Amino acid sequence: MRPAPTAGVLHELVLPWYAEQQRDLPWRRPDRSPWGVLVSEVMLQQTPVARVLPVWERWMELWPAPADLAAASPGDAVREWGRLGYPRRALRLHAAATAIRDLHGGAVPDAEETLRTLPGVGDYTAAAVAAFAFGRRATVVDTNVRRVHARAVTGAALPAPSLTRAEVALATSLLPDDDAEAAVWHVAVMELGALVCTARAPRCGACPVATVCAWRLAGSPAHDGPPRRGQRWEGTDRQCRGRMVQLLREAPGPVEGERLRAVWPDEAQRDRCLDALVADGLVEPLEGDRYRLPV
Repeated sequence: MRPAPTAGVLHELVLPWYAEQQRDLPWRRPDRSPWGVLVSEVMLQQTPVARVLPVWERWMELWPAPADLAAASPGDAVREWGRLGYPRRALRLHAAATAIRDLHGGAVPDAEETLRTLPGVGDYTAAAVAAFAFGRRATVVDTNVRRVHARAVTGAALPAPSLTRAEVALATSLLPDDDAEAAVWHVAVMELGALVCTARAPRCGACPVATVCAWRLAGSPAHDGPPRRGQRWEGTDRQCRGRMVQLLREAPGPVEGERLRAVWPDEAQRDRCLDALVADGLVEPLEGDRYRLPV
């Protein structure tokens, strides 16, 4: 069995590749703001770049700073969230913007531990903002990073179903010592996973680490863990909730309950989803059986 490639070897191969192949994304540009990075990281959770880009640009036009979003209503945030899915993320960003305005002088905090105190900001997002907005040496591990590390270093076709301590330790061990280079390293590995080392059809012939990749040198063995199943959409509560929120987004004012309930045929599922939307703060019930986005 061949030894795993060292961190130094991986740096020498991946960083020059990224310098030439990186996509031109606004939240990576030199003039990016920490707020723009935070918004992008929340939007990119479980959502492809192509769908995020126009919505992110619209948000930055409307709310270029946290205080701008905090001054808007939560309903405005949900409305401008468009069809990105998981609209609770819009509410969390609004709550985070309010906390940044009220508790941090309107500036996004630069320390991971402080970032984690913001509504809706967990370990991954805090590390990503610290790294990509402030150039800190933080350990950032997303799905793409996990897959590249699994193949290139451990020789597995896919990582474990959920993040493990061993994966975090591996990611930390591969970090360059320099803060700024560490931040670039993370985004370079993400880009490699997104563009080349993909889950279903890896382009090994175009991969900068193909000559040292443990998985490829082992003959690209098939995944031998639990089967990976895609998320079903048709008929789910997510689809039902999405239709209700979409109707409210497009309506000029409150919507009659009868009209809102007409978007879904299953009465029990529909009522359950509407109750959940109200409980999550995404929908406000009004007198006279009417509903609206939060204000």
